Amino acid sequence: MPRVHLRLAVAATAFVSILISATHFTIAQRNAVDTYAITNARIVTASGPAIERGTVVIRDGLITAVGANVTAPPDARIIDGTGLTVFPGLIDANTNLGMPEPAPTPSPGGGFLANLLRPPTPPTGPNSTQPPGLQPEVMAEAQLRASGDQFNSTRNVGITSALTVPRGGVWMGQSALINLAGDSPQQMIVRSPVAMHVGFTPLRGTYPSSLLGVFATLRQMLLDAQTYRESQQIYARNPRGIRRPSTDRSLEALLPVLDGRLAVVFHADTEREIRRVLDLAEEFKLKAIVAGGSESWKVTDRLQKADVPVLLTLNFPRRTTAALPQADPEPLRLLRLRAEAPKTAAKLAMAKVRFAFQSGGPTGIGDFLANAGKTIENGLLKDDAIRALTIRPAEIFGVADRLGSLEAGKIANLTVVRGDLFDRNSRIEHVFIDGRPIDLRPAPAATSQPRDSAAGTWTLNVNLGSGEIGATLILRQEDNQLRGSIQGALGSSEISNAAVTESGEIRFRVPVTFEGQTTEASFTGTIAGNEMKGAVTITGRSPGSFTGGRATPPRPPAQPAELTGTWNITIDLGGQSLPGTLVLSQERDRVSGNLQTSLASAQFSGGTINADGFRVTFTATIQGQAMDMTLQGRAVGNQISGTITGEMGTVTFSGTRQG
Repeated sequence: MPRVHLRLAVAATAFVSILISATHFTIAQRNAVDTYAITNARIVTASGPAIERGTVVIRDGLITAVGANVTAPPDARIIDGTGLTVFPGLIDANTNLGMPEPAPTPSPGGGFLANLLRPPTPPTGPNSTQPPGLQPEVMAEAQLRASGDQFNSTRNVGITSALTVPRGGVWMGQSALINLAGDSPQQMIVRSPVAMHVGFTPLRGTYPSSLLGVFATLRQMLLDAQTYRESQQIYARNPRGIRRPSTDRSLEALLPVLDGRLAVVFHADTEREIRRVLDLAEEFKLKAIVAGGSESWKVTDRLQKADVPVLLTLNFPRRTTAALPQADPEPLRLLRLRAEAPKTAAKLAMAKVRFAFQSGGPTGIGDFLANAGKTIENGLLKDDAIRALTIRPAEIFGVADRLGSLEAGKIANLTVVRGDLFDRNSRIEHVFIDGRPIDLRPAPAATSQPRDSAAGTWTLNVNLGSGEIGATLILRQEDNQLRGSIQGALGSSEISNAAVTESGEIRFRVPVTFEGQTTEASFTGTIAGNEMKGAVTITGRSPGSFTGGRATPPRPPAQPAELTGTWNITIDLGGQSLPGTLVLSQERDRVSGNLQTSLASAQFSGGTINADGFRVTFTATIQGQAMDMTLQGRAVGNQISGTITGEMGTVTFSGTRQG
């Protein structure tokens, strides 16, 4: 061989050797980062019996081996699982994670008992024929944001995947199943769309503004979609000589629903709502799923027969601390709801109704696993509880071939726990998402910096997805303890379970009246100066938000006057004035009497008096409709003022004492 050719051959051989060595080095380097083995651990596969002592191997984002006799690869990073239990990554079956908050909008003009509900601002799709809130074409995938503190707090309790849903509306839009880690929204999405979502909160400022109108609108749009499908099919078969039908993105989005290719998640809690859902699904042959399902145990026969699964909320209403002596008794419906909530899962399992667990939003995350434990205490088998957090939601969402159990070939989402998963004393040791270990960030440590006091009167705007609700929050603070009350369109009640945490966060619960039902809401927020903001969840509903400002502290009032007497008052109805007479009789810290106006009259007794004034509740009949109302006020000398709150909102009154 000529010398030149020999040199070229030697050079080529050397180049190939270097390339092979570099490739081996790159692969080894990649495997050192992407390959893990959890050894000597108890393994709960969710698809078969538990392995008391075994190994899970992760490589390139996937589970490659699971078993008692599996040997860890030599290039794997070893995690000693002695004393640990490995579960499939937990799945939260209904959230708004990564969805932007709706922007506030100006409040509407006043009117008779001017309500404080502002027009909705749900997400909107371009070129839609429908108003916001009635646009089924809206996609969670298009709105997803890949960062936020809620991701950290959710991963801290072992959740690795979640169904996320656009906020607000009747036709809320189409959800996406996401992994809770990724450098971009595209990396987080496991499946999109998963389902169409329907809410039953009436729209404010536009039709439908009532529950009856909501169901009428749903039915009409489904009928319109059927007609739209037929016209498009006729034109597609023979377009010549036929006027081209207009395209409609909103109706087009409903075609997979009518064809059964896309499930419909109905956010329904009460027995009445669920029965209406099942009737609608039967009429249009929809593939239905119920989300929330607080009273689903009352309808198990129909749910089982129609094979309709339930995304059951774990955001249980909690028993409050002892209320203030002057507070009204809690409604019987709320007491029953508290008693039945932990029992619902067992009743669904007994009736062979498929179900998965959901947190009910960020305010329910802290109690997510503990409340799952309460379902076990109330009759649910532990294995069924684990499946409701893993394989069951994966099956319902059509991703059981890639998530929900520990099997070779599936996505490496793992939750590793020390102790019993459902025990408050357990600890989440490791979380893997897409084969990568997640840095579990603890809650902010206590700080010695002075905190802003929560005490004062706050004007709140509560956004529950369908619009904003005005409320007045009065807080009194002693060290980390809070007391106070809230009044407005959500009703008037004393707060409970109220405190300021070590990190400066405020938390409280309060009974509220929402959509004609009395239930419980959880508020969690922060204060900066005279501004307050945070999250609010009404039991069984999608989470919302609230903002507020502290009112200018008033001058110290004079000592409250004796209330006994007849008062001539004027009620401000938002641009109209209504004269009336308020007769009060005071005995120590109790007040009784009556209210007379040209629209209604009412008797009341058992009203209470405290340092902030007096408070009475009564039922008045207005235009043939009985309405529960709360009157709160304060008298100084011969002057009196306050508010009257009912289902239609809050109005103010003022007046003077006769004689």
